Amino acid sequence: MKPVVLITGSAGLIGRYLVRTASRWAPDWAVRGLTRADVDLTDLASVDNAWRSIQPAAVIHCAAISRTKDCEQNPELARSINVDASVHLARLSEHIPFIFLSSGEVFDGKTGWYSEADVPSPINVYGKTKLEAEQVVLKNPRHTVLRIVLTAGSSENGDRSFVEDMCRVAKAGKDVTLYADEFRCPLPAGAIVRVVWELFGHEQPGLYHLGGQDRLSRWEIGQALLPWYPELMGRLVEGSARTHVGGSRPADLSLRCDKIQKLLSFPLPGFRSWLFARAHRGADLWDYQAPHS
Repeated sequence: MKPVVLITGSAGLIGRYLVRTASRWAPDWAVRGLTRADVDLTDLASVDNAWRSIQPAAVIHCAAISRTKDCEQNPELARSINVDASVHLARLSEHIPFIFLSSGEVFDGKTGWYSEADVPSPINVYGKTKLEAEQVVLKNPRHTVLRIVLTAGSSENGDRSFVEDMCRVAKAGKDVTLYADEFRCPLPAGAIVRVVWELFGHEQPGLYHLGGQDRLSRWEIGQALLPWYPELMGRLVEGSARTHVGGSRPADLSLRCDKIQKLLSFPLPGFRSWLFARAHRGADLWDYQAPHS
């Protein structure tokens, strides 16, 4: 029998792509996805029961409260899932590989192009909970933390990626305000999961950053999407983070990815080049193949 890799948050954007692509990128493993409907990760006794039933040989932990607004509105729930559940799973995984998906939001965004050596300084609830969980996970030399920033893709319910959020607002006849002074290095979910599977196979645990080659403002990201999402035409409005109302948002979360790039069999793409290459091959924009494969 194949060893089992447990994927939490398998109904989410990245978790769903991981399950879908496992047979291609991890054929020697059996995959068991866990959704919120399967197990409430805040119910630790239920988690223990599921663990005994599944008996995983490795874990990729994707489940989280990841929307900044949701974390600010309910910090107790954010901590329960992002910290307490993550710490519990990491402890259950004491003797097996464990990959924890974290976020560039652990940084304050004042400088950008952050490397793994830079000191985190989160400015919102989401970033604080992710950093707290990271610190526990990395105490185990078998375990890995992978920081990502902004993920594009297609989810089952159409409500998981930032692209889906933009399109949903535009289809409702509302404008989408995008800040020209807030920078990210977006990647498609397909590229991220290919990296996760390759990292999984290398068995070189530790802390890694993962982002695209392009440092783009939110406004530039929207402009790049226009040719492929006509529903956004006429609905994008250029704005400034200086006018933002709500929880704190880091201005620049561009990441240096030299460390992880050395392990990969393919170059991390830029967001614009990915869109162009995938679209002109007539393929799903967010499919899991690298642009040249």
